[in-house]
Amino acid sequence: MRRPFVLRHPSVLVFLALLALFTLGVTLLSEGMGLGLISTSFVKTLGKTLCLCLIAVAMDLVWGYCGILSLGHFAFFGLGGYMIGMWLMYERTKGIVLDSLVNAPLPPTPEEVRAAIGTQIFGVVGGSEIPVIWTFADSLLVQLALVVLVPGLLALVFGWLAFRSRVTGVYLSILTQAMTLALSLYLFQNDSGLRGNNGLSGLQNVPGLLHLPQSVVSIGFFWASALALGLAYVLAAWLVSGKFGSVVRGIRDDEARVRFLGYDVEAYKLTVFTLTAVLAALAGALYYPQAGIINPAEIAPIASIYLAVWVAIGGRGRLYGAVIGAAFVSLLSSWFTGGGAPPIDLGVYTVQWTDWWLVLLGLSFVAVTLFAPKGIGGLVDLVLPGRVPDRHGADLGPGQGALREAEQARTEDGK
Repeated sequence: MRRPFVLRHPSVLVFLALLALFTLGVTLLSEGMGLGLISTSFVKTLGKTLCLCLIAVAMDLVWGYCGILSLGHFAFFGLGGYMIGMWLMYERTKGIVLDSLVNAPLPPTPEEVRAAIGTQIFGVVGGSEIPVIWTFADSLLVQLALVVLVPGLLALVFGWLAFRSRVTGVYLSILTQAMTLALSLYLFQNDSGLRGNNGLSGLQNVPGLLHLPQSVVSIGFFWASALALGLAYVLAAWLVSGKFGSVVRGIRDDEARVRFLGYDVEAYKLTVFTLTAVLAALAGALYYPQAGIINPAEIAPIASIYLAVWVAIGGRGRLYGAVIGAAFVSLLSSWFTGGGAPPIDLGVYTVQWTDWWLVLLGLSFVAVTLFAPKGIGGLVDLVLPGRVPDRHGADLGPGQGALREAEQARTEDGK
């Protein structure tokens, strides 16, 4: 009887065990369900970090394994947040409106309630009518479906147009960045239907859970984020461990050769691009209720560039490296920009880390690219040298992970 996938791949089992221990430890130390040693705000920070690790796994799949440097995956992340944010804001506003009308002489009609909700939500941008795109905002199931469908459909259409035209390399990266910029600029407009620059706010107030303190709600989202990360990691590891993973790595290393062998390169690339867009959207749908607000600035192209930096620092082409990079840089960013790092007085100048953090991040990216291309995840090879096979003979493929002649001979002999 064949063993389960996680048992055949110990690294996946180790990751899940560490994630479970981390989740349990934070829960036992939290204010909501534990000893109160970890504040609610920090629990939310850790929950958001897990969501960023999830989108980093998606980025590693599309870039580290398939070779598509997408500078637009944070657009899908933001769209996922907007889709769930519409339901959260609509239902919360509906509750406020109904509470304000409870003592009215006559019961309000559904039309009056809807008009009052529209005024409450869109009055800040000079509107009062609810846009068409909010038609299903009162249905949680529909909005959850839209979390997947809207980013997935956008990625499918964009990817189909780009890949069928055989746009590759830096040109494809520029196209994904242009898509992100266009979406961001559109959302900044007040008539976009999503409140323009104001975005959606109050997302931390979950309808139906208003009787619970934020300390408890934050733990719920933290567990949901950990579960989503664990499932996405297993899915990604399963994909890259089989024939599908071999083909996408081949596309990354030598696309023309894979096409010559008869594989439908465009179909593989489109599958990876769309799947990772959906994973990014799910991460966004979990992230923004913990952040409490979303606006178009979250979808700006610079956010997707940061994502690529995280994966590069962690070590692309290694799923655990993407997680390490996202967690490390995200938490370090919170520490530097949140005032945790003390300023350094140089006499003639005082270094304020809130001003210098991005410079430090950029220098770290350059240093990793030049001196440690395997990233932080490459340290695992130093600790566990057995993970890297002893290479002998000439390369049989263009990638660093390709077999060598001596290994091929041992494989054919069944050794």
